[in-house]
Amino acid sequence: GQAIAGAIFLGAVTSLSGILTTIAGAAGGDAGFAIANPVGGVAIQTVWLAIADLVYRRTNLEHAGASLENILQALLLMAMLSLPVIAVATPDLAWGWVHPISLLIPPLYIYGLVLLRGMRNTPMWSPRITRETSDEEVAQPTDRSTGHLWASLVALAAVVAVVGWVIGKAGLGVVQATGWPSAVTGFTLTTAITSLPELITLLAAVRMGSVTLGIGGIVGGNVFDTIMITIADVFYTPSTIYTAAGPAALVLLGGTALITATLALGLVVRDRRGIGFEGIAIPGIYVATVLLAISAI
Repeated sequence: GQAIAGAIFLGAVTSLSGILTTIAGAAGGDAGFAIANPVGGVAIQTVWLAIADLVYRRTNLEHAGASLENILQALLLMAMLSLPVIAVATPDLAWGWVHPISLLIPPLYIYGLVLLRGMRNTPMWSPRITRETSDEEVAQPTDRSTGHLWASLVALAAVVAVVGWVIGKAGLGVVQATGWPSAVTGFTLTTAITSLPELITLLAAVRMGSVTLGIGGIVGGNVFDTIMITIADVFYTPSTIYTAAGPAALVLLGGTALITATLALGLVVRDRRGIGFEGIAIPGIYVATVLLAISAI
């Protein structure tokens, strides 16, 4: 119970900028921007793994970061991305202005955490350990008081929330000023900005040799980010957000699911040398998804 609550709490804090950006788009009445922002966050943060693979010269990143937990989270993420696809196909099904499938996403996330905890306690499979497999370092205890840590967390969370709201408003301003498709703007520009902390954290973890932790931070954060789709549907009040999302939303969801599937394949195959097929395929799929979304609008 504590571990699950902690994962939800920390996920919410670290994703505050994306959450506020999504709320700004939904409350502003731009369904395409609001749904593209969380989906784009998942996509671009997976691209960050391909960038980190270039930095990690020792071996293939997915080989070094062998972890069943990361594979399970990638599979869970694909399941959670499939739900909005069904919702887009059934836009008239609604409770008030919220689609019932949106309400299934948070319970699925919590159930995924339960599965993750059970697998960690009694694993039925284990990755083969090689000399290239990363050895994770145990975190050193801090001498700072709990009160000081809470104060720092609240202060940083407030800053991140304000920045997220500003980025959301700025993204909508870019759409109005340039006429650029809002879905593409939310999928690329705003998510690239709000996801920069994840890139910095990932690169720092890789440089310290904590590869499994770095990959887990990205994949676990991506799983949590799908909850923003529910948040977007709640704050978009004219109708269900899927009614107004348009065909571009299907392209973005499908492309992001394909990116995640490619990552999962890389985690299973575990190429020893180079960046691996996934390091090339993931950025390519991302670019193709953006181009196809533009053509679908």
